[in-house]
Amino acid sequence: MKQKTLFALDFDGVICDSAVETAITGWRAAQDIWMDMQDQPITDEHIKQFRQVRPCLEVGFEAILIMRLLQQNVVMHESCTQYHQQLKSLMSGNLSTENLQQRFAKTRDHAIQKDETAWIKSNPIFPGIAKKLKALNQEDWIIVTTKQERFVKRLLQGNNIQLDESRIYGLDRKLNKQTVLKLLLNQQKSRPITFIEDRLPTLLSVLKNPDLQNIKLHLVDWGYNTAAERNTAQRSGIKVISKAGFI
Repeated sequence: MKQKTLFALDFDGVICDSAVETAITGWRAAQDIWMDMQDQPITDEHIKQFRQVRPCLEVGFEAILIMRLLQQNVVMHESCTQYHQQLKSLMSGNLSTENLQQRFAKTRDHAIQKDETAWIKSNPIFPGIAKKLKALNQEDWIIVTTKQERFVKRLLQGNNIQLDESRIYGLDRKLNKQTVLKLLLNQQKSRPITFIEDRLPTLLSVLKNPDLQNIKLHLVDWGYNTAAERNTAQRSGIKVISKAGFI
């Protein structure tokens, strides 16, 4: 009997359209770091610019640095060619990765405490995705994300999507996505696994890993990626899927 596929799903950009909330959280956290931003409200133009550079972002806390750069009128490109250099230019002795992660999470926690309903609404599930997830058995899918697990859990619950928290592999586990996929391969033995992402660099890294060659790779066409990246994915043998082809 053929085994059912296990779907390993990224969260932001595949399930959840979190760009607006991430931009706002990044801006608010930045206001606590740079005093000249404290009385300056975020604008629609800032959010628009953040969406354009969102394909470069790998971990949520980077939004703090992105919003600071945008506030300083630094030009950022969706090609990401100078992305890491631009972020690094803002890092100082008291701005470590750990410190930024803590600030970002604290700012998000504050927003939830203030108005959880509004916070959930600012993180909408992409149209049609919730229905497909609700139709799956829990044992047929997991989440592999760089988001902290408690935020994923709240958003799933807020949209009446049931998934045991043990099936959410997030930032708290301190495991990168390739490590999680290796664990899944060892646990699932011969069961087929499909990894669905919106971030091309992540998929290309998996593609180059000889230990992960048995995992099917899909890039979604509705997430935070560009037309050029989707073309690159297809040339690399990564399947680009629409919502109609999702699970």
